[in-house]
Amino acid sequence: MRTSLPEALAAGPVVLDGGLATELEAAGHDLSSALWSARLLRDDPAAVVAAHAAYAAAGAQVATTASYQASAPGFAAAGTDAAGTEALLRRSVALAREGAPEAWVAGSVGPYGAVLADGSEYTGGYADGIGVRGLREFHRPRMAVLAEAGADVLACETVPAAAEAEALLAEAVHLGVPVWLSLTTVTGDDGVVRTRRGEPAAGVFAMAAGVAEVVAVGLNCTDPAGVPAAVDAARAAGKPVVVYPNSGERWDAAARRWTGSAVLRDGDVRAWLAAGARLVGGCCRVGPAAVARIATTISLADR
Repeated sequence: MRTSLPEALAAGPVVLDGGLATELEAAGHDLSSALWSARLLRDDPAAVVAAHAAYAAAGAQVATTASYQASAPGFAAAGTDAAGTEALLRRSVALAREGAPEAWVAGSVGPYGAVLADGSEYTGGYADGIGVRGLREFHRPRMAVLAEAGADVLACETVPAAAEAEALLAEAVHLGVPVWLSLTTVTGDDGVVRTRRGEPAAGVFAMAAGVAEVVAVGLNCTDPAGVPAAVDAARAAGKPVVVYPNSGERWDAAARRWTGSAVLRDGDVRAWLAAGARLVGGCCRVGPAAVARIATTISLADR
């Protein structure tokens, strides 16, 4: 019988993949639409398979589906009905399995702000208006379909606000599906790690303590410089820690482009492992070459 992801995490660090959109853009695909990488689930599924395969070849043990920005409202705006959206969500899991047959498949569940395609996943400003109940209603159908399609875990990722974390955790319990909860965080001059909405991250991570469905908590889509403090905050939840930051470049939502320089270093990964990170990879602007270095670093750390 295949080892489960929680069993693997109990045994040692696991290598995540990198930014799926990063690899797709490197292959020449235009992801400028509001659907982002999810557009290719419909328009070029072979490209998605190839991207998953590239990360598997680099050493990734987890393949994260191209469903981050996939939702019924988003696809409806692009002319796809509810049945078609469900089929595409299921396809995202199948494509990940095809491209990385030995990997665990993580069904990507991006935040509500990702569907708005306005950069608000980096502010969480919508959370108060829609509320926990509205966020639960939004996330439930996608989470259910991804779980039913056979994802090994749901990656509830780039979560910018406590209300959305609460909603996702409640739905994980309601559906009885394994998830990891990954916040996008910032670290203030005072050293306190906060959500993009401004709430202390330690309190949000604490929501996951004792929730059996949660296999890991941590952060993604965050500057590498903020990772050590965030790992410390996440460890208090008593769960394995997941870490997959950006390269260090920053997304300019108004100009729709990345700015700055990549600063992710092998030494950073060693420090995260030493601090207790157990599920490690990359997010935006972290491609297969960087994931290969992460895999090598983890392999050497295990010796």
